[in-house]
Amino acid sequence: MFLQYLSYIIMSFTPLAAILPPTEPPLIPNHPFVAVWNAPTKRCQRLDIPLDTEAFQAVTTPALVPGQFLTIFYESRLGLYPKIDPARRTRRAGGVPQNGNLTAHLLKARYQIANYIAEDESPGLAVIDWESWRPLWAQNWGSKRIYQKLSIANALQTSPFLSLKKISQLAVDQFQRAGRNFMERTIELGVKERPSRHWGFYLFPNCYNYDWDRPNYTGRCSTKARKQNQELMWLWEHSTALFPSIYLHLGLKNSPVAALYVRYRVLEALRVAALPKRLATVPTYVYSRPMYRSQNQVFETPADLVSTVGESAALGAAGVVMWGGSKDYNDKASCESLSDYLTSTLNPYLANVTAAAMLCSQALCQGRGRCVRRSYSSSVYLHLDATRFSILRADRKYVAVGLPSDENLEAWAQNFTCQCYAGRECEPKLTPPIGIQVIKV
Repeated sequence: MFLQYLSYIIMSFTPLAAILPPTEPPLIPNHPFVAVWNAPTKRCQRLDIPLDTEAFQAVTTPALVPGQFLTIFYESRLGLYPKIDPARRTRRAGGVPQNGNLTAHLLKARYQIANYIAEDESPGLAVIDWESWRPLWAQNWGSKRIYQKLSIANALQTSPFLSLKKISQLAVDQFQRAGRNFMERTIELGVKERPSRHWGFYLFPNCYNYDWDRPNYTGRCSTKARKQNQELMWLWEHSTALFPSIYLHLGLKNSPVAALYVRYRVLEALRVAALPKRLATVPTYVYSRPMYRSQNQVFETPADLVSTVGESAALGAAGVVMWGGSKDYNDKASCESLSDYLTSTLNPYLANVTAAAMLCSQALCQGRGRCVRRSYSSSVYLHLDATRFSILRADRKYVAVGLPSDENLEAWAQNFTCQCYAGRECEPKLTPPIGIQVIKV
């Protein structure tokens, strides 16, 4: 009776599911939140060091291997990407986008896409990782300022008799127009050639909330950053998935600030996903790392897994991509450390969050939507109660076994609502599970 009454209260007074726009259904059925492994581990295999990746719904490598669930196209792997190589002081494919050959670029890109993603390939993810320059002029600061300088020099060469003010504006216009063309036409090509894949650019959108060492840090994206993301509407209209980064700096280890940093980066991606006029929002897959950013020695603590993976799942992200570089696991010591970390820390947590997202979807959203925090600023998570559930390893899979209490379900109902999948009706209404739950993640 208590649960029936609670459901009535939720339906009558807090119809928040109607506020959230429908979203694309999961690529992996019945998995509102997925974990994807994307790190090279061949060295560990050669050393006969076992790596347990069974808590991941997809295991992939950044190497260009055909037939993977996730294919990542770095700058040298997709077409003729114009860029500057500062170390060699050379220009590649024209250097700046306005000097690039877009036609030749697209021809080469089409061949590369066909080579690594089969035409009848099952659904998956395609990530374009272009980081040398950003499509908005104002965002090319620091080492990227070279693209502004070369663009001004290019404008001077083509229109030497204009005033400096007009030269500057011409450089901005030429750079942004060409940059947009390269990015827009490339993702258009990907979606056209392989529509079964969800396409997007790594690091887009960005929040630029890196000032965590300031007093009273909130994590919020600045008005300027949000406005710049509005200017990239053309990119959001063509993307079929978003891939923001939530890599944690070592300086944020075990800090409450880490959750704020991640929270607003994910929220900005979810906001951007809802901007285009579509029947459903595109999914957001956050890029994270088992280790802290810019080093390959220290693994994230359990508290920081909550601040990254847990925060993302609770806010409504579709999944997490655990990325690793070629230097992360290249000797016996690093492979053994990874093996220990997977079994002791990462896998149990991923299995817990994945199973909780599945159970909440079934219990609260009739399996037709994912659970999303009612208040984004709260500190509630999609976690199974450790006193009621056990995470077991059976038949090479992780399984959560247990039965949630009325109090567990009440907490979910009070703190989460439902974002329905496109074409499916759902509402935040409790349907308590019957009997012991065995959830295969």
